[in-house]
Amino acid sequence: MKAILPGLSRSTDDASIHQHRYIIALTVTLACVLELLDTSIVNVAIPHMMGTLGATLDEITWVSIGYVVANVIVLPISGFLGNLFGRRNYLVLSIGLFIVASIACGNSSSLPEMVFWRIVQGLGGGGLIATAQTTLFEVFPSKEMGSAMAIFGMGIMLGPMLGPTVGGWLTDQYSWPWIFYINLPLGMAALLLTLIYVPESKLRKAVTHIDFVGLALMAGGIAALQLLLERGERLEWFDSWEIVIYSVTSIAALGAFIIRQLEHRYPLVDLRVCQDVQFSAGLVITFLLGGALFSTVFIFPVYVQTLMGYTAWQTGLLILPSALASGLTMPISAKLVAKGMPPRILISLGASIFLGSMWLHHGFTTQSGVGDFMGPLILRGIGLGMIFMPLNSLTMANLRPSQIGSATGLYNLTRQLGGSVGIALSATFSTKLMQMHGAALLEHLGGFAALERLAQLKARLISTGTPAAGADTLSQLLLQQTVNKQALMLAYDQLFLLFGIAMICVLPLLLLMPNSQVRASADAAH
Repeated sequence: MKAILPGLSRSTDDASIHQHRYIIALTVTLACVLELLDTSIVNVAIPHMMGTLGATLDEITWVSIGYVVANVIVLPISGFLGNLFGRRNYLVLSIGLFIVASIACGNSSSLPEMVFWRIVQGLGGGGLIATAQTTLFEVFPSKEMGSAMAIFGMGIMLGPMLGPTVGGWLTDQYSWPWIFYINLPLGMAALLLTLIYVPESKLRKAVTHIDFVGLALMAGGIAALQLLLERGERLEWFDSWEIVIYSVTSIAALGAFIIRQLEHRYPLVDLRVCQDVQFSAGLVITFLLGGALFSTVFIFPVYVQTLMGYTAWQTGLLILPSALASGLTMPISAKLVAKGMPPRILISLGASIFLGSMWLHHGFTTQSGVGDFMGPLILRGIGLGMIFMPLNSLTMANLRPSQIGSATGLYNLTRQLGGSVGIALSATFSTKLMQMHGAALLEHLGGFAALERLAQLKARLISTGTPAAGADTLSQLLLQQTVNKQALMLAYDQLFLLFGIAMICVLPLLLLMPNSQVRASADAAH
């Protein structure tokens, strides 16, 4: 297998690796930003793409679904693929595939063509995050791991948050294909820097057997699970046979995959890493972290665009300070951990700040403005930024260098699935809560109050030139729209608070994570 890509093989001595370690960190982080940016950047261009590709709203969602499904299939086996091709070669291949698919996406003229290339793009992007994280664990010594994870974490946090901002600006100023073309210069920079600076792993295991049955079970199970989460709310969950089929398929395939991996001599994914209680506890917490990160990024833009008429560009600018706050908080967290502050304290403090932010989000109204949003959003960024780096370090602290590849794949898959579950629950509960609050508001408006409000609306409509015959119907419609708007606002406010409470409720798991000394692969390699 070592001869698969002989032209890309590169040997770098330890002194050179150590000298360029921060360039390596920035290089692999840039690759991660590319992958995560494309998770959210497409959403703002959906209306424009529908017209060009001649697709309905339900059909165009496959542009996002195809990418995410392909992405999560690759994540857990990225360690295996790194051993198969060589980790550096695999990183180069992933970036190259991502660039080619991005160009093809921008040139697509039909929906099937677009979905196909988005799947290819997702297959390329899926290998970037876990491979980048594994590289950092090997390149950096233990005492500097906090700084490495802070740089890496900035990419993880900034990518999804910058998506709406960059996508909105490119779509408004140019056209939707540019949300894909932007990957070309960034991707080429990441590819060139990888070829120059990123070393091949010294911990590569020889691959003598590929478990194709296990690969099929994993791909089918994860794809079915992701489709279940992506389409469940739209199809009214288990009222749809499609969702029932996805559910049965995911449970059967993933159950068989887990059993096979635990018994197989050459597992694709080393699930035995989950025997470490500290690692397993970290997976649960990062699942909630993924839900909090991706769901609040999903809810807030919908909140301000639906209820307040913000454009995608305005929404992106509003979210940007939160992303910057996360980016600035991470290196500070790394310094605090390096100076002896227990990671569990930082995680607890970050979760508390996040809860405080969600409590302030809970107070948003349809009259809230930029000044009302800015403080809570910045607090949200600070809270999540304080959690990410210490949690990453704690989760991996007990693992041996040979386990890091499989562990990072599982860790990042768990965060991605947490985001998918959180978004699915947000979409479902927002509808249910809106109906509940709408019924309560109509009951409150019953009788004289409702008649008085209708009379006011009718008088206003007549005064602006609406015929009296149509003013009755139109005033009732306007009253219903007002009720729906207020009910939706209350639903989103409640969801914000629920995410904050969920983050606090998972903190007792930190008691299962006492060890904070990371076993860096670099130390073992040296």
